[in-house]
Amino acid sequence: MVMAVSFERYGRLYYLDPGPHRPRVGDKVLVPTDDGPEVAECVWAPQYVTEEIGGLPLCEGIATASDLDRDEQNRQRRADARVIAKRLIRQHGLPMKVVGIDFVDRRPDVDQLVIVYFSAPQRVDFRELVRDLARGLRARIELRQVGARDEARLQGGIGPCGRDLCCATFLKDFEPVSVRMAKDQDLPLNPLKISGACGRLMCCLKYEHPLYQEFNAKAPPTGTPVETPAGDGVVVGHNVPSDTVVVRLAASGRRCACSRADVCSPRQQYEASSTTTPDAPPLIDEPAEAEVAQTTEPTAKPAAEAAADSTAAAGEPEAGEQPRKRKPRRRRRLHHDDEGDTSQ
Repeated sequence: MVMAVSFERYGRLYYLDPGPHRPRVGDKVLVPTDDGPEVAECVWAPQYVTEEIGGLPLCEGIATASDLDRDEQNRQRRADARVIAKRLIRQHGLPMKVVGIDFVDRRPDVDQLVIVYFSAPQRVDFRELVRDLARGLRARIELRQVGARDEARLQGGIGPCGRDLCCATFLKDFEPVSVRMAKDQDLPLNPLKISGACGRLMCCLKYEHPLYQEFNAKAPPTGTPVETPAGDGVVVGHNVPSDTVVVRLAASGRRCACSRADVCSPRQQYEASSTTTPDAPPLIDEPAEAEVAQTTEPTAKPAAEAAADSTAAAGEPEAGEQPRKRKPRRRRRLHHDDEGDTSQ
């Protein structure tokens, strides 16, 4: 069985093995982390799945009243730490932006630890800031600089599609995205159109790129003359999501959307071969038969001529032809020596 929890409302989902526990949607459960068990909200109730999923962390049970009180206190401490950090950053005049705050109180090596995530256009000297934060928060301080994509993942937001950011909901790792992917998908190369909330190229360009690569490898390119069920035409565009090709007909000049299988040559060759059965002899066009007849008639000979050719080959004279005289064959004489001659 599998269940899903979230530490923040509309935040990233984490999957757990419920074990013997059966929490319902909205219940607070304990989730194992590197810094100890933390309180999270059950988003998906435990349910069976068809595939075997192993390696999931085990849910540690339903959160008690003391766990809920501790979680509420930590939330208040994180809010106070954010306010103090912003105030000290303004006092020091540092080009920093606070992105997120983590408060850890169950790590065995430290009593209390405050982790401040910030973004900056360049490296920042925050040594004096750390001393002031440790004095104001009375805890150990760690400052971690994050990039633009990590900033969007920590803060969350709404993407151009109107949905929650993928990096803030389900993406675990950021895969490289290039402008070449936008070109392959025939998208405008306008940074405002293909950039996400973080200012970088949208991660969703990676999702459909393999589909576009497969379509472009098999579909005829633009400008190729093709044969469609509606007539001959020229390819003027592609529609990859619907797996169709836009063709401008040569007869009427109008455009029509045809399936990729209808204009690809392998499909046409298959349909042409399927019209004849394997046992039937191959069909020959009539002009080809006429040409074969013309080539075979001059070479054919009647039976009389064939017989005459056979007699001529045998050496018999034809009618009206003088018989040829054969030269007498010269007999070979035996020469005997005088000593060996006994006829005398």
